[in-house]
Amino acid sequence: MATQKQRAAARRNVKQAAAGAQRKRSIANMPARTRRALGKQGAAVARRKRTGASTPKTRAELYEEAKRQGLPGRSKMGRDELAKALGHR
Repeated sequence: MATQKQRAAARRNVKQAAAGAQRKRSIANMPARTRRALGKQGAAVARRKRTGASTPKTRAELYEEAKRQGLPGRSKMGRDELAKALGHR
């Protein structure tokens, strides 16, 4: 499970990517640290998708499932928390 520091860094990277996209900057023009972190996050999602079965793997997929089930507090949960609350793993 990711530490609080890792989750904060991931949120920061996503915010920087979104801000760059709004300014019409490509990922190539972002700081190397941000590009590297985004690449690692993307690789982790791809790895989970490759190794998984038919169960949802991304946070967005888990969030949609939680929404269908009416899980309270789902908007503040991360991917791991959603998976645990939904009974995955």
